[in-house]
Amino acid sequence: MNDEPLSDWAERRDAKIGRLRAVPIVSGDGPKGSHVNPDAPRAIERWNGHAWEPHGFAPNFAEAKRILYPEAAEDRAAPRGPVPKPLGRGTGKHRKPPAPR
Repeated sequence: MNDEPLSDWAERRDAKIGRLRAVPIVSGDGPKGSHVNPDAPRAIERWNGHAWEPHGFAPNFAEAKRILYPEAAEDRAAPRGPVPKPLGRGTGKHRKPPAPR
């Protein structure tokens, strides 16, 4: 058989330790997509290598995203590169080449 070595599998598994996820705290058939109820509170869970364990709490989806992806919130705060100039006055026809007469 062409099974992968156990060390390769263990490396892949260990790389996922510490990963966070947000699970909506709702009654019913269990967790659903984040878009279903964005105002529902979220339980933040952390993968410990064997099971998801409680890590924190967020009052809604937007706050959960800030916890899960802190680098994205920092990126939005700092502008990148030069700020584009607003378009000048006019109807926008300057973007098209004039028709030959």
